[in-house]
Amino acid sequence: MIRTLARSALLLIVTSGGLAGQGWEVSPFRPLELPGPNIFRAGSGRPGAGYWQQAVDYRIEAVLDPAQNELRARADVSYHNRSPDPLPYLWLHLEQNMCAPGSLTSQLDQPPLVFLGSVFDFSCKGFAGGLAMDSVLVGGVAARTTIFGTTMRLDLAEPLAPGASLLVRMVWRFKVPPFGGGRMGHDGPLYEFGQWYPRLAVYDDLRGWNHEPYIGAGEFYLEYGRFDVAITVPASHIVAATGTLQNAAQVLTVSQRDRLARAATSADPVAIITRGEAGIPARTRPSTSGSLTWRFSADSVRDFAFAASPDFQWDASAWEGVMIHTLFRPGATLWAEANRMTRQALAYYSQQWLRYPWPQFTSIEGPVEGMEYPMITFDPGGPTREDVGWVLAHELGHQWVPMVVGSNERLYPWMDEGFNTFIDLANAARYFSGTAYGDSIEAHPLHLYADHAVPGEQPLILRPVEVTDLFWAGYQKPALMLSLLRDEVLGRERFDAAFRQYLHAWAFRHPSPADFFRLMRDASGMDLDWYWREWVTTTTRLDQAVESIGTEVDGVTEVRLASLGTMVMPAELRLIFADGTSEVVRLPVEMWNLGPQFTYRARGRGAVRSAELDARHALPDVDRANNRYPR
Repeated sequence: MIRTLARSALLLIVTSGGLAGQGWEVSPFRPLELPGPNIFRAGSGRPGAGYWQQAVDYRIEAVLDPAQNELRARADVSYHNRSPDPLPYLWLHLEQNMCAPGSLTSQLDQPPLVFLGSVFDFSCKGFAGGLAMDSVLVGGVAARTTIFGTTMRLDLAEPLAPGASLLVRMVWRFKVPPFGGGRMGHDGPLYEFGQWYPRLAVYDDLRGWNHEPYIGAGEFYLEYGRFDVAITVPASHIVAATGTLQNAAQVLTVSQRDRLARAATSADPVAIITRGEAGIPARTRPSTSGSLTWRFSADSVRDFAFAASPDFQWDASAWEGVMIHTLFRPGATLWAEANRMTRQALAYYSQQWLRYPWPQFTSIEGPVEGMEYPMITFDPGGPTREDVGWVLAHELGHQWVPMVVGSNERLYPWMDEGFNTFIDLANAARYFSGTAYGDSIEAHPLHLYADHAVPGEQPLILRPVEVTDLFWAGYQKPALMLSLLRDEVLGRERFDAAFRQYLHAWAFRHPSPADFFRLMRDASGMDLDWYWREWVTTTTRLDQAVESIGTEVDGVTEVRLASLGTMVMPAELRLIFADGTSEVVRLPVEMWNLGPQFTYRARGRGAVRSAELDARHALPDVDRANNRYPR
């Protein structure tokens, strides 16, 4: 033991002295500190042999009463404890309490977040509402519950044993806010419902119960299960929801069912409700009086949302058996192209990354600025064609992250918003190819770097409620991080294969940042701890420089390069020789292994007249004045 300690101490002295002598005070390539792998999560970044997660199944009956502006509902919730732990209580999210008087959101009165031209107000704009829990039963007996704002603890008479299940029966109601934290609300007779029912919090192997309060900026983290939902609305209303419609014969007309059958084999949109029919119940509804109950079922989903309106225009098409629906008000004229935009994006994401797993997808035009739920999204009408295309594809992209790959949005928005923005960029470039927008959109995050990577910038790893520039930290910077990893570090083939493996390995599971880091290393064959430290856990800056060009000696010219910033990256060096010829040399990040200076030796081409780093301006170099020599 003494000999081992002495050897370790000597190694530390030698290593530290060597690094200091070379200019690295601390190596940028040192291992990233991560939780140790275990039986639940393997060192490869994949689920371990003992991986488990809970399952929750919901059977809900809901009634929308527009006359009272109220939603009333009851649910039977089956909770399955697949963990190795006995559970003395359950935690639930009651997110409508964000609008209750005295809520955290109302007390904090935080300013809206500005995302370029869009403003996201995560408040209820003064609406005094909140969710009323009329009853909570476990095994037919009234349960002891304690509400803490947007969360509720349900104490069990006896701990729920590993492998056991229980049934929770709940009855609740709430007044519908016109604007509910940017996630739900209504605009006249159009209602959009997200985060509307008591939802079981996640209990996982990483943190136990994940019951962070809902303030607005953080979205959600939920368990997977089955939903069977009955929604009763006035007969004049059309309903769209997560899942597949189970009783079309009762709620749709014969012509609508015939049109849907045609749409099921059509790549082109079929009008299920035409512009001339929209808003005329006598032409669109099997009955114009009383109410109708719509029934939907969905399996292997983590949430359920729906929308209802008497004014919908409705287009549908299909892609390889997946039905694609777009419902919008006739005044949203830009949505005439919405179904084509959505179908193209769904096909691209499925072919490029992971096949869409459910039988249908629906986009709803309405007052919510943009929000995603399994199989359904809420999207604005949009001021331009490009805006409509972007938001439709972006909210659709969330079906892959986090609806299929279920990361924790309350803690790590960069793992869903950022990953999604990354895949959206290539989709937008494809759809709008040949236009100024399409041909420049993939460079957009890099162009934003100078304005957002400024003093006071925060690391991506922070919770969204702590981040002052969520547009950058949650969306654009992680998209830039993945784009550069793909194009400048790993190469497209190597990156794409690794990223696909991540999506497949964690489909319908709950990955952590450490799982992502490990799997990308394992699948790509490259240690990337240095990269994640730079981009996720810190706010380092890149400054590569050409310091000098030596005199040619024996056919060799030395070009001395330096990494002057706190970030290391590979380098692309463009050399101009004395005879006017040129050469581009790509140097891997390992060039900095021995310190922040590196000498490139140009051989057999004659004297080097000039040298320039990153002539393509592909990297976020903060000082380009020193990228070229002579200056």
